[in-house]
Amino acid sequence: MSMNLEIVDRPAQPYVAVRRTVTMQTFPEIADRLPGLFGWLAERGVDPAGPPFFRYLLIDMERELDVEAGVPVAAPVDGDGEVLAGVLPAGRYATTTHVGHPDELIAVTGAFQDEAAAQGLTFDATGTERGTRWGCRLELLLTNPAEQPDTTKWETKLAFRLAD
Repeated sequence: MSMNLEIVDRPAQPYVAVRRTVTMQTFPEIADRLPGLFGWLAERGVDPAGPPFFRYLLIDMERELDVEAGVPVAAPVDGDGEVLAGVLPAGRYATTTHVGHPDELIAVTGAFQDEAAAQGLTFDATGTERGTRWGCRLELLLTNPAEQPDTTKWETKLAFRLAD
């Protein structure tokens, strides 16, 4: 699999999110929360400041994943109830963009990690007994499904923060 990996500097980015612990089979439980986040922001007159994303905090592919479904905002917003407020950390990130069905992302992510390792890059990630804890591992959803229903044309940007 050909991989176009780039290194970019990302500034800190405020966001709102909903967090869940899911498995690969129950991932829709977190993915389906994005429309509600857009509604929550609209009710408060807050515009999104970029594409929605999934932030992977802790990953054990065989068991469970601790994931946030989030939307960036221009300035910090107070969360409430199950909507939390946070800031994506600034730093150097390895990125690549995938065009295709979301089901392909597991293979794409593996190839991305292999390419990063081949280039001598180290991610901001730590192994724990519960899985790998990530400093910031993002899937940015660049395509609006309402505007492009063909899933083979969806664009997803992977952005993983690098270790110092």
